[in-house]
Amino acid sequence: MAEHNALGKEGEQLAATFLTQKGYEILEKNYRYLKAEVDLIVKKEGFIVAVEVKTRSTPEFGNPQDFVKPKQVQRLVQAMNNYVIKNDLDLEVRFDIIAIIKNKRGTQIEHLEDAFYHF
Repeated sequence: MAEHNALGKEGEQLAATFLTQKGYEILEKNYRYLKAEVDLIVKKEGFIVAVEVKTRSTPEFGNPQDFVKPKQVQRLVQAMNNYVIKNDLDLEVRFDIIAIIKNKRGTQIEHLEDAFYHF
């Protein structure tokens, strides 16, 4: 596995642990629909939350959340629409980003709620 893929998988596990500690229930990991993949689908307090996890080893080229592009957002929205319909859910949907910087100096985790409204 390429080093960046390993870092990404590690970031997804860190994000899942982080969210569980904040009281979120993990419903799905790596949910796929057409060309989209939702890293985590979680639930808390009447919300179903699609979580995009972005992990980088350095902020040198930009913050991790800066790498979520409009086309990816569009795909994530379609995937979540499918998930809600398929599972007959009556919950409000929110889109969050977990931005992680992990390197030998440590790990920084930032949780951006309603992240797609901040672009």
